[in-house]
This record gives sequence, structure tokens and C-alpha cells, in this order.
Amino acid sequence: MIIKIRKVIIFAVVLLSTHVLVGQVRLPKLISDGMVLQRDLPVKIWGWASAGEKVTLSFNHTKFEAVTAVNGKWLITLPAQKAGGPFEMVFTGKEGNPIGLKDILFGDVWLCSGQSNMELSMRRVAVIYGNDVASSANSMIRQFTVPVRWNFVSPQLDIQGGKWEEANPQNVLSFSAVGYFFAREIYARYKVPVGIILCAAGGSSAESWISAESLKAFPEQYQIARQLSDTNYLRKLISSEQSAMTNWFSELRKNDLGRTEIPWSTPSTDDSSWSKVQIPSTLKEAGMAIENGVVWFRKEIDLPENCEGKEALLELGRMVDSDSVFVNGKFVGTTAYQYPPRRYPVASGILKAGKNFITVRLISQSSTGGFIKDKPYQLDVNGKTFDLMGTWKYQIGAKSGPSPLATFFPGKPVGLYNAMLFPIINYALKGIVWYQGEANAERASEYKSVLSTLIGEWRKLWGQGELPFLFVQLPDFMEPKNEPSDGEWATLRDQQLKTLFVPNTAMAVTIGLGEWNDIHPLRKKEVGQRLALAAEKLAYGDKDVVFTGPIFQSKKIKGKKIELTFSNCGSGLTTTNGKELKYFSIAGADRKFSWAKAEITGNKILVWNEKIDNPEIVRYAWADNPSGANLCNREGLPASPFSTE
Repeated sequence: MIIKIRKVIIFAVVLLSTHVLVGQVRLPKLISDGMVLQRDLPVKIWGWASAGEKVTLSFNHTKFEAVTAVNGKWLITLPAQKAGGPFEMVFTGKEGNPIGLKDILFGDVWLCSGQSNMELSMRRVAVIYGNDVASSANSMIRQFTVPVRWNFVSPQLDIQGGKWEEANPQNVLSFSAVGYFFAREIYARYKVPVGIILCAAGGSSAESWISAESLKAFPEQYQIARQLSDTNYLRKLISSEQSAMTNWFSELRKNDLGRTEIPWSTPSTDDSSWSKVQIPSTLKEAGMAIENGVVWFRKEIDLPENCEGKEALLELGRMVDSDSVFVNGKFVGTTAYQYPPRRYPVASGILKAGKNFITVRLISQSSTGGFIKDKPYQLDVNGKTFDLMGTWKYQIGAKSGPSPLATFFPGKPVGLYNAMLFPIINYALKGIVWYQGEANAERASEYKSVLSTLIGEWRKLWGQGELPFLFVQLPDFMEPKNEPSDGEWATLRDQQLKTLFVPNTAMAVTIGLGEWNDIHPLRKKEVGQRLALAAEKLAYGDKDVVFTGPIFQSKKIKGKKIELTFSNCGSGLTTTNGKELKYFSIAGADRKFSWAKAEITGNKILVWNEKIDNPEIVRYAWADNPSGANLCNREGLPASPFSTE
């Protein structure tokens, strides 16, 4: 599946100077108050000053010194420290103006990287994890968020901001949900401080986190990187795309019939001539004579007297692509792109007893505009929920051609490696957690090569040997199909599975945790927990932990049946729901797959279809959304999808 993002997202191209102010000691953003440093390893502390300047670090009753190199950089290596803290550090240079850092802990530091499902915050998932947010206070769990920036010219010296924050009900809302739940499990198990460095960007490809040199193995991506490294070309591209997008929205506003002197968001708007539509649905499903442009939607709802003037929460599922929402003529919220859930607070004084009007101005930028199904559409007020699904009225405000295509720069090769990753490679780690793949689905067949290249390069950069690398296999997504099928996400999952050939890697299987209608599923606690199990095995050496579900190992053809053998069976194979095995398919040499019967025999599975006399291939959970796939071990960890080919 190709995820097309048309909204222009522009980040300034910042070229950091290699010079620093003479005589002034400067620290990187990561070396700051509240940081967590890696225990039990020598730790690099670095910064900048004038060439030849002596820099002194006072730490734990000991002084360490370094002399600044001609390039303005200095480096001090602290001996390995046990877990603990808080500590303080003081840095001084020749100017004598000390820099003091406080509240420093030693524990385990994990780099959490990837794209939006790693970036997805606790704020987004608080709707199902409210109790976890409320009980999150723990000064031993901290996160540093690397700001999203890109640079296609050269690796940068430092990141552009960020600070260490400890977990509490306020701060945790901005934590990575996967990262937080992972850290919480690690802390609960080992009782050492856990630092999360969130270095992730929504929509990023794996290639955007790889250097230009390593990208030479992937010529197409390398050529894109070379082209974008031309600053004149890049400047013109940004300018032209921004201008085209600005003009498109400007024309839309100018032509929108609903933005007249008395806008259609006004409660007194005469909607007697408006057409009716069932919400949720797409514009195409509703038979509307529009694909791109503006459509106004309007819903009348009667509220009892006890709702008069009360605060409320308006939930409008998800919409494609952008929306502005009004209640009784008052603006209550807007969302500029399709992925976030629409959850708009309604301030006190807006709602009335009796008739109330909810108005949505929807902008469709492609042919998929509309309201996403199987999401909440409701008004929550005064302890009661009012259903908003069903009949609405609509009127077309303005028709248009599709919006101009805009380059999504965080998804382009090299850019995030240069601006976000390279500046932090001196920071010692316990391991790496990776959640990415959605943006690579359109070239899924080469993902194993790309990811293994990334793993190898990152390990070389950090210089810590075979640094533990944990990654998330993509969950189920998109509408399920009734017959065996191929799919880009199925292929990418298989590529992820095959990446386990890289030493000291582990994969968290997330089949069953996805949502067919949302590329950002909410169930991130289980993802963090499964990653933590993998960490216990890989990074902490717990030999007894069952850290993953069944992994296909080998097959043996027995007449009309195929016998499958698995590793990681734990205490035995079973199903998630106690019912018969589902989502196995089988084929002969013609590769025409049919649904198959399957039964567990010990730690093996027999698969067959009576109509196939000479079976050769078995697939399990092989689809973009293998809804109903239910093989797991008795520890409840799901099996990875696989093909015996």
C-alpha cells in the first residue's frame, strides 16, 4: 500500500556551523540536566570550545580533563559507573564560567527510533490507558525527544533542542507510548533508571536513517539523496511546492460557497435544500458528485436541559483529509491531515437545551475523502453519550482538482540520519528499539536488505559491538479479504521475519494488535511489553524468559499433508481463542492458494486441503490484515506470519 501524504510539511534546512564562540564551552543538547547515562560502560561526554582550550569536568569528587581539538571538539570518557544517582557535573573552560548539570542518573539507555507508531504519544492513547497515565509518576523513567529535522547536505554536530523529562501524569503525555510502556516494564523488572531517547519521525523510511555512503547499495535511493543534497535544487523544490499548495488552498477558500458573509457554520443556516447522507461513509460511497474540494456537513441534535452550557467532548472518528468543526456556530477544533483522531473539547456555554447544530467543513484532497468507519462518532456531555452516526445533511462548497503533490522530506533518504541520528552517536546505549516499515511497504521486497544495512551501520557508529536491536513486526491493517491474498504488508512482515538472521536481534510480533481502519492502532501497551520480553532475553541475558511467539523453522511433506516445525513454542502451541487454527493456506506447484485445515500435534502443526494432492507451500497469516489468525504459544505470544517458500 502506498501511503500518500499531500500536506506540505516543511522543516527549515539548518546547516550548523562547525565553529563555536572562542573561549566558550558548549555542551550538546543531550548532555543536560536530568539525563540518564548508561551504567556499567565507559561513557563519552563531549562538547565544543576554542581550539587548544582545556576543559575540566568535575564529577563525583573527581576531575577529568580534555584539550579541545583544532575542529573545536573535546571528548572526555568517564569510567564505568554503577546504576544510581542523582549526581551533578560541572564543566569549566579558560573563561572560568562553569556550566553545572544536576539530577543525573546512571541506568539503562534505549534509543527508540522509527516512524509515527514509535513517535505516537501517550496523549493519543490515553483514551484507553487513562489509569496508566494517572499512575505514571516515576523519576527513574525519563525521555529525551530529538526534534524532527532533516538535512540532506551533511551530518550535523548537534540536534536542534530537546530536554530530559521524567515520567509523571503531565510529562508522560508527550512520551512515546511504545517507549514508555517498554521502559516501565524494564524498570519494574530490574529496578534501575531507564532513559529513552526518542529519535523518530512520522512517515520516515528506513533509508532516511541511513548514511549516503551506505545508501550506495540501493542506487535508486542514493540518487534521490544526491539530488536533494543540491541546495539550489532543494530550495527551488520547496518554494515551488509551497507556492502550488498555497494557491490550491487559496482558490478553495475563494470559491467555497460556505464561506460567504453568513457562513454555513451559522446555526440559522437554511439547510432545507441540502442532501442527506449516512455518516460515516466516504464521499464516493455516498454517491456525491465530488472527489476533491470542500463539503459541508451538518447534524442537528436535541439535548436535554441538564446539558445546557455544560462542557463536552465531541468525537468525530477520523476524516480524510482535513476538517474544521463548529458547534452552534462556535469553532471547536481543526485537524490538518487524515491520521489523528478527531476529539474536540466543547467549552462551557456553547451547548443548549433543545436543538444544537454540529457543522463540519471537510476538505478532500484526493479521491478517498470522507469519514472513516468503525470509529466513535458521538458527543459526550454531562455523563451521557449522544450517538452522532446516521443521517446528516451535506452541501458541496467548492469543487477542485486534486491538491498538488508535495514532497514529504522526512521520508527521503539520508535526511534524518544527518540531522537527528548522527549528532547523538556518542551517547552510550543499552540497546535500540525500532518500529518502522509502513513507509517502506511499496518496496517491501528489499526491506530485509535495507534494515540489515541500517542495523550494521548503527552498530558501527556506536562502536558497542553487536548492540541489541529489537524491532516491531507490522500489525494487521486494511480491510480483511475473504480469500487467500498477497499484500505489501504481508511481504514486508516476511522481510522483517527474515531480518532475524542478523545476530543479536529480536522481533515483537503484533498480529492482533492492529486496527483495520487505522495505521496508528492504539494498543501500544502490549507492544511495549513484548519488546521488553525480547530485551530481557537479548540484552539482560534471561535464559528462561519466553520472549516471542512461535517462529516457523521447517516443513516436511507427508503425502497430502505438510508438517510444520516451530521454535519458541514456550510451554506448547495453542490458539489465542481456544478455537481451531485459522488463516492457514496451502498450494501446490501452481502456487494457487486455498484455505487449509490445520491441527496441532505436540509442537508441530499438520496442514492440508483434501482437494490438493501434492501440496508444496504453506502460508500462515499471509495478508495485509490476516483477521482471525490465532496461532500462539501457551504464554499468549502470537506466531509470526510466514511462508514455507
